[in-house]
Amino acid sequence: MNNASVPVVQDTRRRGLEDLRISVTDRCNFRCVYCMPKEVFGSSFHFLPRQELLTFDEITRLARLFVALGVRKIRLTGGEPLVRRDLDVLVSQIAAIPELEDLAMTTNGSMLTVERAKALKDAGLKRITISLDALDDELFRSMNDVNFPVSRVLNAIDAARRAKLDPVKVNMVVKRGLNQDAILPMADRFRGQDVVVRFIEFMDVGTTNGWRLEDVVPGADIIKQIDHQWPLEAVAPTRPGDVATRYRYRDGQGEIGIITSVTHPFCHSCSRARLSPEGQLYTCLFGQSGFDLRALVRSEASEQDILDKIRGLWARRDDHYSEIRRSLTQGLPKIEMSHIGG
Repeated sequence: MNNASVPVVQDTRRRGLEDLRISVTDRCNFRCVYCMPKEVFGSSFHFLPRQELLTFDEITRLARLFVALGVRKIRLTGGEPLVRRDLDVLVSQIAAIPELEDLAMTTNGSMLTVERAKALKDAGLKRITISLDALDDELFRSMNDVNFPVSRVLNAIDAARRAKLDPVKVNMVVKRGLNQDAILPMADRFRGQDVVVRFIEFMDVGTTNGWRLEDVVPGADIIKQIDHQWPLEAVAPTRPGDVATRYRYRDGQGEIGIITSVTHPFCHSCSRARLSPEGQLYTCLFGQSGFDLRALVRSEASEQDILDKIRGLWARRDDHYSEIRRSLTQGLPKIEMSHIGG
């Protein structure tokens, strides 16, 4: 969190800029039904050509400027970030930025071997979050829609733990009629293992995942189900602006998190900006359009010019999509989660 009592820059709702999520690629080797359905992201889909992606040096330059504006936490996302080669090089560059306090990554785990986890840790990655939506192999294969076995993701979780990328977190998106029966098995699998499972309400990010409100399993129902099996108690947030509400098992077997952007929006405390693979800045996960920072980076613009532009964009920010969801937002052409990360 920013050490200053007042954020370096605030938006119109007095929210500071403290978190930056950097999507390093729009490509992914999974076709999860709630994120990149195969019917849309098939063999004919046109992903970004390599020359349109920000280079590692350009990403690092922008990351340094965001840190100057108050960002203290950076998360690398995708797409699937590990499909981009030599990612440990980018990690080492970003990790060297003074005043950055936390560098994390979200991955589907498919390419996270013991060796790669260690290389990322050695490069300066502090924490990792691995997506896993079911433990049943048949169900998991159907959800990722590329027939990828659950055992290899479990191996990736073990690899992250061995590399001491602590605490390892596991993200489970819960969709009614698909994997709500996997909630208790998931909680049971990681109890007592120093792995924090975070249950996420199915969100209407983008326009291709067929989101319907009736498919959302409310976070309160998820907590009630787990609490009935293993009693829980609420835990204070680690830092202001955290998206997950924390609970710990009363028997001391660890904790879980719940992310409820549909039923209990947290727009009022959102401190996150998002940078797309081609350098578009989005100030909301549900954004309709971004601002082209790549053009500035590849121009003759000075560091101060770019700082001033980012500062001005954030100062005008008034995003609160989750608070106004429903009729006011139906049909909006939102950016896909696979493009800017979660």
